[in-house]
Amino acid sequence: MEEKRVAMHAFNYVVLAALCRMSLAYPASLWQPVLLSRNYTHSLCLEFTVRSRATPGQPWFVVRGSVDAAPFLQYDSNSNRVKPLGALGEQVNATKAWGQLTQTLGEVGQELRTILPDVKLHENKTRDLPSLLATMLCHRKGEQSTGATWQFSSIERKMFLVFDAINVNWTTINTRDRELKQKWEKNRDLAEFLRKISLGDCNHWFKEFLEHWEEMPVPAMKTANTNQFLLILGIIAAVCICLVLIVIFRMAIVRP
Repeated sequence: MEEKRVAMHAFNYVVLAALCRMSLAYPASLWQPVLLSRNYTHSLCLEFTVRSRATPGQPWFVVRGSVDAAPFLQYDSNSNRVKPLGALGEQVNATKAWGQLTQTLGEVGQELRTILPDVKLHENKTRDLPSLLATMLCHRKGEQSTGATWQFSSIERKMFLVFDAINVNWTTINTRDRELKQKWEKNRDLAEFLRKISLGDCNHWFKEFLEHWEEMPVPAMKTANTNQFLLILGIIAAVCICLVLIVIFRMAIVRP
């Protein structure tokens, strides 16, 4: 019973991360500024793509970030600069917290790069360069953190692990990933680093950025253009698919 509960918990993270990645797939120009207030629950998503080496001209480390599904930043190791995206990014790119992002994101890249050999060994790679996709999700309501998780997968999606930063707990759905899970459970430095970023730094970003985002005027209602209409339809379709998958998965794990 406990294994089923853990599996369902991990699957919920998969859905949240999938919605996060979907929002980052669209240009920030398609998103209208949203009303952000500390009185509501907000989510901040950072997607990290890490490679041990990259082809000439390509960065080995890329970060994309969104708040409440609206893209607001992008970073890559080649430029070593955080680029604001959309109205939300432009609103906060002159803040002190924004200036600290370059160093913090660079440190995350270096830390994630140290665990790439574990991924290569786990997936029995001999020729291909190991790669890692890490998605951080942190939630905040008022002055409190209500959730902080990391989802790890290879870009080929052959491995999958979830780290709950609040409960300091590693979860996996696939039994073939248990060996890697056990190895990372013993890595206390990794756990503390992930907690520092998703609980400490993320809360700091929320506190600093919300002060400026709250000052943004609520945009007047406009007739949606074709791109925005298709974007909305795509989001609705993706949410429906995720809900169907949740129902199917629940039915599967409750069967004796």
